[in-house]
Amino acid sequence: MQFASRDAPESASIRILGIDPGLRITGFGVLEITGKGLVYVTSGCIKAPAGGALAMRLKTILEGLQEVIASTRPTQIAIEKVFVNKNPQSTLLLGQARGTAICAAVSQGLPVSEYTALQVKQAVVGNGHAAKAQVQDMVKRLLQLAGDPSTDAADALACAICHAHGGQGLGKLATAGYRMKRGRLV
Repeated sequence: MQFASRDAPESASIRILGIDPGLRITGFGVLEITGKGLVYVTSGCIKAPAGGALAMRLKTILEGLQEVIASTRPTQIAIEKVFVNKNPQSTLLLGQARGTAICAAVSQGLPVSEYTALQVKQAVVGNGHAAKAQVQDMVKRLLQLAGDPSTDAADALACAICHAHGGQGLGKLATAGYRMKRGRLV
């Protein structure tokens, strides 16, 4: 597991753990909401063994996130929703990694909010179809980081930023019974 961190003020009451689930690399990022805005706490990646058995990969993700939760003590979790790939098998496998991440949070009694990639990109870049490099650059700017976070950590931090900003509008709307199609509720 890779960690990069910066000390955050003790007075903040809301600490958000953003998670970008992946079967090979799961990104995480922790932010605090303070009176002055968002404060970067830590970010990094949990790397599952390449080519290992699925069960062992999921175990690595679970244990890694449990360690992150124990050491950073978030109060809320924001996780990216799975998008449907052209390959249904890949989508199912990614769903298992995402489910493992949700279990790590729920087992600690933490509330979990879910956001689509479109919502996350819209909240951070202002364009729901932004490239990964744009997300990475905006995360660096918004959090005033000295260097670029890895793409997986940047996606997790972007998810936390999206949650901190209320899901860029869609998080505040009652969306039950609707679905997303081309970035719109239908």
